[in-house]
Amino acid sequence: MERDAALARLGGRFDILIIGGGATGLGAALDAAARGYATALIEAEDFAKATSSRSTKLVHGGVRYLQAGEIGLVREALTERNRLTANAPHLVRDLPFILPIYRGVDIPYYWFGLKLYDRLAGRSTLASSHLCSPQEAVGCVPGLQRDGLRAAMRYHDGQFDDARLAVTLARTAVDKGAVIVNYTRAMRLLYENRRMCGVIARDQETGSELEIRATVTINACGIFADDVRALDGQRPPLLTHSRGSHIVVPRDALGTTEHAIIIPKTSDGRVVFATPWHEHIIIGTTDIPTSQVELDPRPTREEVDYLLTTVNPYLAQRLALEDIQAAFAGLRPLIHRRTTTTARQSREHLIEVSSSGLVTITGGKWTTYRKMAEDVIDVAARQAGLARAASPTATLTLHAASCARAMSDPLRTYGSDADALLALCDERPELRGLLHPRLPCVAAQVVYAARHEMARTVDDVLARRTRALFLERGAALECAPAVAALLAAELHRDVAWEHNQLSAFRTIGESTVPACQGLLQRQR
Repeated sequence: MERDAALARLGGRFDILIIGGGATGLGAALDAAARGYATALIEAEDFAKATSSRSTKLVHGGVRYLQAGEIGLVREALTERNRLTANAPHLVRDLPFILPIYRGVDIPYYWFGLKLYDRLAGRSTLASSHLCSPQEAVGCVPGLQRDGLRAAMRYHDGQFDDARLAVTLARTAVDKGAVIVNYTRAMRLLYENRRMCGVIARDQETGSELEIRATVTINACGIFADDVRALDGQRPPLLTHSRGSHIVVPRDALGTTEHAIIIPKTSDGRVVFATPWHEHIIIGTTDIPTSQVELDPRPTREEVDYLLTTVNPYLAQRLALEDIQAAFAGLRPLIHRRTTTTARQSREHLIEVSSSGLVTITGGKWTTYRKMAEDVIDVAARQAGLARAASPTATLTLHAASCARAMSDPLRTYGSDADALLALCDERPELRGLLHPRLPCVAAQVVYAARHEMARTVDDVLARRTRALFLERGAALECAPAVAALLAAELHRDVAWEHNQLSAFRTIGESTVPACQGLLQRQR
């Protein structure tokens, strides 16, 4: 992907224009392009900058939705889990879970629920659930609290790298002919005879504006979908929002294990996961109603305390604030319904068509992004009167999917593109060096991200092209100057740009819970 070339192509007319470069928008761009429609996508910031890079990193049906009786939602999500596992094997992996049971009366309840989960999954490559002894459970998760453990359920779900999947969707869509550009904001909507016919967009880097014409426009802006609806004169809002926060701790919190644990009962009716990810453990998530829609939300001290309080009874060694290496939060766009508890809100998606023809899609979750994309392109194509074409994405292999690298290899998420990255190291041996001793990232990834993945800022590289900021914020802050220098050379920027980038990244990197600030300062 090359940004300047893509910008130059935005001046044409398209069948479908998509506003928003998160999971839903990128999925829609791929679906449309794969059907043969002339497709463009613009994103005001970076791909997956907001919610889509801040998930719990699970491709799953949603065990907790079974409790609410949402069988159809769970079945659909499990079907999509199986498809994504097949279509992106370099980004999705089988993750075994242990559900510890400390009360004997709970054993039949969890056994029945997970057997139903297996049944809803249909024909899956993942193993079925089974009841295991306390000894087997501790063998799987050595860091599990043994006192009082009566049994456990072992089951399987999927894990993925959300931001890397977003980049892969963008590259797959470009492979299919789509024009995709980040840092390009929709400023005004265009109309002919009261029908929407495109947008005026601003290149965020230069400030110049351009006109993009399209037969139909899709609003896939996630948590900001109501802002685009407002440009179209639509009221009232469709969405309510909740904040999901996570903390990241050392891998030995669970012992040396490839297993995750699920805590099925919490004080707010959610489940909490502790999952191994890139040699760390992610613990989350919370579900806090919020009226403040922001690009970079931060976990609160109360949420951090909640996560520690929830997970510690299940661990042999208790975690403390000083164990936290990173923390992040994302906002969920939930369909507005009359309920006071966002944890009970459905994750189903909604498609709305305004009187002007603007198509809005919102709600949903990462696991069902492909089905959401198929549904919205069906609607948009009918609105535009485009030639009917079936979606091919259920069995469409994503960009660079062939990969023989081990699951533990940091370059596995690049798939077959890892060969090009290693060739860059051969060309410039100095790029083989680690960005930081505590991070599994090499300098070549910075150069590769700028050349082939439309990375434009230090934050793009350290938060989303690599996941450094989500693993160890202190280490990410320390290596930021080296990243800025490499990017400046690739993008032909001056020293002032480097200084501005470092200042901006420091603001992002330090926007974490107050309880973690002292730790981050010591790491720096």
